[in-house]
Amino acid sequence: MLVLVAPGQGAQTPGFLTPWLDLPGAADRLAAWSDAIGLDLVHYGTQADADAIRDTAVAQPLLVAAGLLSASALGDFAPGAVAGHSVGEITATAFAGVLSEEAALGFVRKRGLGMAEAAAVTPTGMAALLGGAPADVLPHLEKLGLTPANVNGAGQIVAAGTAEQLAALEADKPEGVRRVVALKVAGAFHTHHMNPAVAALDEAAKSLAIADPKLTYVSNADGKTVASGQDIVARLVNQVSNPVRWDLCMETFTELGATALVELCPGGTLTGLAKRAMPGVKTVALKTPADLDAARALIAEHASA
Repeated sequence: MLVLVAPGQGAQTPGFLTPWLDLPGAADRLAAWSDAIGLDLVHYGTQADADAIRDTAVAQPLLVAAGLLSASALGDFAPGAVAGHSVGEITATAFAGVLSEEAALGFVRKRGLGMAEAAAVTPTGMAALLGGAPADVLPHLEKLGLTPANVNGAGQIVAAGTAEQLAALEADKPEGVRRVVALKVAGAFHTHHMNPAVAALDEAAKSLAIADPKLTYVSNADGKTVASGQDIVARLVNQVSNPVRWDLCMETFTELGATALVELCPGGTLTGLAKRAMPGVKTVALKTPADLDAARALIAEHASA
């Protein structure tokens, strides 16, 4: 059984969309999406520097557009399950048919703007802790006033909070943590700092045309499969201020019988976690179109027609 996953914020790098524009129709699709949401995705995906694409209002639509573009390049297939990490959940909803591509991009544009506005209130950020057991890490984060915003499994927890709290973490690492790595994000996502964005997204969701998923959809909130489109969108709204439980998502993939995993562009982060937490599962990360053949081969072997 094959799982299709979409990465979250921080996976973007300058120019990462450049090779994808050589695919037939890709430039036209990106241009149309850019016009629809009022954001030049082509510029930001090919020419903008790291600081420009770190902007939450830019990064989130850019990541969803990249995921959808790379997914369409794979051809028609039916994965056994779909999921996305944080903003990648919106990519997954479009692939699963809960939202149209246009609706997903419009929604993520509002999500990015709302979260950027919330992040501007106080200087905040996120950092990945590499190593350490949850029993040691979680109480230490609580002591410092930080939130375990992403519990990613495979020995990785992402802490979020104010700049001062993150500096204190760097100076005072939990037992067993080898490194604290600042993420390329502009706020403390999936914490109470994002509460102002929830109301804006709740209002935006009221105008969405929502369908039930045509594929098995696994939610970040608790790793459970969700069969109601309305429930999925409600979870998307609330998830911006609640922790991502990617560890539980991977547990569900295993329980569902996953034998392979393909990560959409810009891939790498989630396949890395899967290699450590889901031993024996074959993986392909879509970084450039050169990875498409390997992904298609994995799909042919592990996915339904």
